Amino acid sequence: MTEVIYLKNNDLSENNIELFGTIADAIRGKGFSINFNALPTDLGESLWLHMKNMNLEKYSPAGVGRKNKYILNAFIRSDEICWINGDSEAGKAWLEWMKALQLYLNSRLFLGLFSFESHFAHYAPGAFYKKHVDAFKGESNRVLSIVLYLNPGWLPDDGGELILHLDEKEKVRVTPNFGTLVAFLSEEFSHEVLSTKRDRYSIAGWFRVNGSTLDKVDPPR
Repeated sequence: MTEVIYLKNNDLSENNIELFGTIADAIRGKGFSINFNALPTDLGESLWLHMKNMNLEKYSPAGVGRKNKYILNAFIRSDEICWINGDSEAGKAWLEWMKALQLYLNSRLFLGLFSFESHFAHYAPGAFYKKHVDAFKGESNRVLSIVLYLNPGWLPDDGGELILHLDEKEKVRVTPNFGTLVAFLSEEFSHEVLSTKRDRYSIAGWFRVNGSTLDKVDPPR
C-alpha cells in the first residue's frame, strides 16, 4: 500500500499556528494540553499506514531507565516500541512537524528545548504501562512529553486510556482516538496507560534540554 506523505511540515500554516498557540497557552496555564483531531490529515494517514505496514520484527519490548539502568520489567510495562530516526518518509515527516512545534514553543515559552526523541508504540491486547513519570525533578533531561494516538474507530470499551494524574486526587482520562495529541511537562505529571483490549498504536516523544558538559554528552544518543 502506498504511503501518503505530508510534505509541508516546516511551514507554519495558519492551522499549525493556531494549534501550536493553543498548546503553548495550555502548557503555560496548567502544564498540559489535550487536543483532539490535532494532526494534519496527510501526516496522520502517513503515520497510520506506516505503523500498520511495519514489520513486527522492528519492534522491541519496552523497558524502563536508560543506559546501565535500563531494564525490562513486564510488571511495569508490556508494550513494544520502535525508535523513530527519520529513515522512513512518515517518520521523517513526523520529526519535521515536531521541529516546527519545538521552534514555536521556544519562541513563546522560552523552554530551551534542544532535541527531540520519539518512538512508535504498540500495545497488544492486555498490554499496559503502570503509573510513572517521564523525568526526575532536578535533572536536566526530558522537559516536555508528547503523545500522539493513531487508532481509528476506538470505542469506550476498548480500554487503553491514558490517565494523567494532576495531583493526588484529580486525574484526566484520555481516550486514544486517532489524531489526539497530548503534551505535558515531563517532571510534573505522573501518568499510566490502562490495559488495552485491542491493538493500540501511538507515538511517544520527549523534548529535552541540552545538559552537555565537558565530559558528558547530553542528551545521550
